[in-house]
Amino acid sequence: MNRITPSALGCSQHLEKSSFQRLYHSARIPLVCDAAHISEQQVASTSERSYGRLGAPLRAEFPILHQQVNGKPLVYLDNAATSQKPTAVLDAIRKYYDHDNSNVHRGVHALAARATTDYEAARESVAKFVGAASDREIVFTRNASEAINLVANSWGMHNLKEGDEMVAQKTGAVLKHVQLTPEQEIDMKHFQELLTPRTKLVSLVHVSNVLGAVLDVPYVVEEAKKVGAMVLLDCCQSVPHMPVNVQTLGADWIVASSHKMCGPTGMGFLWGKYDVLESMKPWMGGGEMIQDVFLDYSTYAPPPGRFEAGTPAIGEAIGLGAACEYLTSLGMDNVHNFETDIGSYLYDRLSKVPGVQIYGPKPSGPRGRASLCSFNVEGLHATDVSTLMDASGVALRSGHHCTQPLHKYLGINASARASAYIYNTEAEIDAFVSSLEETIQFFKEINM
Repeated sequence: MNRITPSALGCSQHLEKSSFQRLYHSARIPLVCDAAHISEQQVASTSERSYGRLGAPLRAEFPILHQQVNGKPLVYLDNAATSQKPTAVLDAIRKYYDHDNSNVHRGVHALAARATTDYEAARESVAKFVGAASDREIVFTRNASEAINLVANSWGMHNLKEGDEMVAQKTGAVLKHVQLTPEQEIDMKHFQELLTPRTKLVSLVHVSNVLGAVLDVPYVVEEAKKVGAMVLLDCCQSVPHMPVNVQTLGADWIVASSHKMCGPTGMGFLWGKYDVLESMKPWMGGGEMIQDVFLDYSTYAPPPGRFEAGTPAIGEAIGLGAACEYLTSLGMDNVHNFETDIGSYLYDRLSKVPGVQIYGPKPSGPRGRASLCSFNVEGLHATDVSTLMDASGVALRSGHHCTQPLHKYLGINASARASAYIYNTEAEIDAFVSSLEETIQFFKEINM
């Protein structure tokens, strides 16, 4: 292996930016960790508790998992960023493009009818998956970000005035932030103290994509409603991993992303109480969202149509519907139980590696934690660690994970993140930890 000097890497301290990744890609330095790796057969034959199809048995349904990266079996632990797609979802998307491709709602020919039927059936699948009262409460969007922007620009711009307290400053509203407890969970006492009669909107994540902390939604909703505030929940890290029923959750809106729940990219959804959606004005204009058009004014379609201007992402919506049906077939209680166990195993194994700091509450805490661990290794930059792990076939995420203020609050520039899902195994967690230990040892040796 080529020798790399400590000055080139800056490995003896936390780096402001990773120099190793740049060096790796420019100099093509071979990076090899000698940790013992599992074969595909070993991945599929772990002696874990039975969860039906979950874990090792499920891997046969995800073609992408059966490959090698840098000569090693792929260990995919970047599921909080995006999940892989099962054959059932891939087949549904391909069927649409192979057999039914047509615009929806706009034709009477056979292809248009079939496309429209499947598109609206997907909406019904999403509605059923999150327990909506009606499929009319499901608005298809490009992603969760667009769904949040829809609420901000439709409801927010027409319901907020200067001095109101919420999450958008365009209207002159006051932006407030909730602190964390020493265990790095939302501080509910501080949250309650922030609420006033001027609070119009509470917007929080159901599950943190960095800390793994699970929000006490019933308490948040109860306290918010006492002051008449609306509640918007980002459920991108909860809907794919646990049973979510919007009618018992109590929020006014939730948003989620297709690609994090076995569906395709470029698709997400907004769920909103129908009376709330009905009170909201359209955000974008175009085909589908109008009812009657005159030269001097227009009337708008009822929800969800008024929020879906133009030709939608039909194939992607059908893929999302297939993903909801797929996860339903697994049983979301089973999914949650499986992830609770493998997430605890991940936390336990990683916490025993010297020099590693994991962020967020312990799995043994009152609300548990998601099956992800954001972490740092003392003296190393997260991107350097993740780059070397990739050389061993282990896929992690590194950076600020779209949470720069949180990372500043924690006093760190970045973090690495390992996140498990329904097809991961304890054997893969073991391979990840072994590779991490080899990576740490590699950096120690070049700093000697």
